[in-house]
Amino acid sequence: MRSGITWWIVALIMLLLDIYVYQAIKTVSQGASPLSKSVIQFVYWGISILMLASLVSLPYIQALQTSKIFRNYVFSILMGLFLAKLIGSTVFLLDDIRRLFTWIVTQFATTQPNIATGEHIAIPRSTFLSWLGMALGGTLFGTLLYGFGNKYKYQVKRIPLIFPSLPQAFKGLRIVHISDIHSGSFTNKAAVNHGIDMILKEKADLILFTGDLVNDRHEEMLEYTDIFSRLTAPMGVYSTLGNHDYGDYVAWQNNTAKKENLEALKQIQKQMGWRLLLNEHIIFERGNDKIALLGIENYGAKGRFAKYGKMQDAHPGTENIPFKILMSHDPSHWDAQVTKDYKDVNLMLSGHTHGMQFGIENPYFKWSPVKWMYKQWAGLYENGSQKLYVNRGFGFIGYPGRVGIMPEITVIELVASSQ
Repeated sequence: MRSGITWWIVALIMLLLDIYVYQAIKTVSQGASPLSKSVIQFVYWGISILMLASLVSLPYIQALQTSKIFRNYVFSILMGLFLAKLIGSTVFLLDDIRRLFTWIVTQFATTQPNIATGEHIAIPRSTFLSWLGMALGGTLFGTLLYGFGNKYKYQVKRIPLIFPSLPQAFKGLRIVHISDIHSGSFTNKAAVNHGIDMILKEKADLILFTGDLVNDRHEEMLEYTDIFSRLTAPMGVYSTLGNHDYGDYVAWQNNTAKKENLEALKQIQKQMGWRLLLNEHIIFERGNDKIALLGIENYGAKGRFAKYGKMQDAHPGTENIPFKILMSHDPSHWDAQVTKDYKDVNLMLSGHTHGMQFGIENPYFKWSPVKWMYKQWAGLYENGSQKLYVNRGFGFIGYPGRVGIMPEITVIELVASSQ
């Protein structure tokens, strides 16, 4: 999508959608006065031309490092308009197919009174369906605009988890799990700081972060190190890497620059007092009881995400530990390897999906388009005695907002038995 030609092709598709949608607008405005029709026409095409101009300008806007905020909002609005018009056009197309079918049937009918009298057979677009299509598209677009205001509305989700194998000394252990900070997307330092206040208020024994500290570059974190350095817990703050942390989505000058970026990101976490686990483990002891915390680099089993993670390095030495927690950024690692080859991992913590930052979630129903790619995409999942929790993300990327799927601070309490 970086090619200028590609953007022009996308712009042409959007123009065709604009023309098609405008036919429906003309239909529903048939009863309006000539002045009203002119105003509607001016406003519609004025907005469409502005959006098309923004679209073909995006490759040049992307080249401006200072335009990150503006670029994200422009792209999100463009995508929202495109999806809104696409949904509306789908309804219009179904109506056009219906009308075409009606016309064909009419041509083969044995009696055609309209033809006999010389009258032209008119097949007007269904006004109701035109209104329906525009209402559906407009609702989606309005929802996406509303979502801009939700990106810092952190929600605390308290999850008690029962594990019969949990050593008695660790019963009641409180873990704060966060993921996908994406500091390069932040624009409101005070709001982020409030999120840290919410985490500290939970007084967790242990804080775990499961990757994607930045979008691409370590510099994105420099403005926020003072805030995230505030995170402390009696048993420590531990982290691992996500797919965005490696700088794989940047055209670096050379491989050395890419490696230096990753090393700088590692040093930032060290300076903040976080212990970064890279295909390794640590063991916590309370009296004679022990639990193990494993952290691996990104291991993606979906799409083209890299497999840097090495369980074969992190797991040895934990075989005799009765309870194990694994930090692994991508939840697709769960089915691909953990439940098959590492059945002694009791709890895996992931992030990555963000719940697509768009969906529907209530106590009775949970849905997001991301479920079409990820079987485990938000919340708690179980496979026998093993459990996986997928955090919905602390930050955001791409779309600067959230609809239905809010940014999450997870508080997990480990319980030894159901008692």
